[in-house]
Amino acid sequence: MTIGSPPRVCLMGHHVAYSRSPLLHDYWLRTMHIAGSYGLVDVAPEDFPRFFRDLAVHGYVGANVTKPHKSAAFRLVDRRHPAADAVGAVNTVWYEGGCLVGGNTDVNGYLASLDHQVPDWDASPGYAVLIGAGGAASSIVHGLLSRGMRVAVVNRTLANADALARRFGSRVSAHAWTELSRLLAEAVLLTNASLLGASGQPPLDIDISPLDRRAVVCDIVYVPLVTALLRAAEKRGHRVADGLGMLMHQAAPAFAKWFGVTPTVTPELRLILEADIRASI
Repeated sequence: MTIGSPPRVCLMGHHVAYSRSPLLHDYWLRTMHIAGSYGLVDVAPEDFPRFFRDLAVHGYVGANVTKPHKSAAFRLVDRRHPAADAVGAVNTVWYEGGCLVGGNTDVNGYLASLDHQVPDWDASPGYAVLIGAGGAASSIVHGLLSRGMRVAVVNRTLANADALARRFGSRVSAHAWTELSRLLAEAVLLTNASLLGASGQPPLDIDISPLDRRAVVCDIVYVPLVTALLRAAEKRGHRVADGLGMLMHQAAPAFAKWFGVTPTVTPELRLILEADIRASI
């Protein structure tokens, strides 16, 4: 970056044109009167290591990292913050004294979103059922454990659920899809951390009737805004948390690392993002 020029940040991924991150960060930059920019960089996996290590050469003070590069970023940074070490993935990087530091804000994003949308969701820690074992699942497990939950990971590929459970120890268990109905009957929280139910993806075809109506239902998918899972949960009277909350809340600590100011997740920001998502569907 040229000395004296506004700081530049980007989201690095592959096939990332769908991302709402530029809209989100541009809102904060504009409303907080901060000179800077946030853009998208589509990087193929084979080109990622060189681009990543040369972020400063390309003029960036930091970046977000998304699929399929989070594991590679974990390996390539100079130093990692504890949350990134705990979950085995990096989604945010910044420079400290010339060192490229990797962090993970998905943990904070998931917990802060639940805290905001369902304030007492963890008042009685118990059994949380998590659908999916890839992507953000590791961050969600780490967050749930920090709130005293036990976690049952359900995945169509049992080996992936097993690997996740082994990473976190005895309070996390792995289960086949056929066990889902039995597990739901014991759950105080159900979270979909898979892509099932997202626009352009296969549906999440599950029966949530075994869930106690006091259980909370969360879906980290944010396109569509109200997934079939959330619609079914609301119809049964469950309290719900959508994926847009996690998107906004995971972005705030990253913004603070790059621009030195912690932004606020506002109702206006949500309305802007919701309008953009509805217009694209």
